Amino acid sequence: MLAINFFTKEEEEMIRSAILEAEKNTSGEIRVHVSNQCNDDAKDCAAWWFARLKMHKTKLRNGVLFYLAVKDRKFAILGDKGINAVTPDDFWDRIRDMVLEEFKKENFAGGLQQGILMAGEQLREHFPYEKGDVNELSNEISFGDKS
Repeated sequence: MLAINFFTKEEEEMIRSAILEAEKNTSGEIRVHVSNQCNDDAKDCAAWWFARLKMHKTKLRNGVLFYLAVKDRKFAILGDKGINAVTPDDFWDRIRDMVLEEFKKENFAGGLQQGILMAGEQLREHFPYEKGDVNELSNEISFGDKS
């Protein structure tokens, strides 16, 4: 199955809704990117897409990327330096482990939904919504491989 067809329309909407919910009370930004393959370490692929999606351009450097390579079954979560500076060292690992437990049950959209909402709680705590905050990054799931 190709990345672009990995989620049903309902699952894509569930993920977008989780992003909207997570971002509702924070200036933080969350994106989901789905690739077919990742020929490197998952964190390296996630870092490549983080840069490609210009996630490092947020005002407070508080973007979070959930990265999934469907054919290679690789997954990573990558936070920008603003959020990484205020969360515990094992924070992303705890969310990743919870998401992977759901993935083992073939609950990919549900796992992402739960992980996104967990990340949103930390973003809200450390980067609360302030009047005038704008959505700096798209909430749409992006798809594609390195070219």
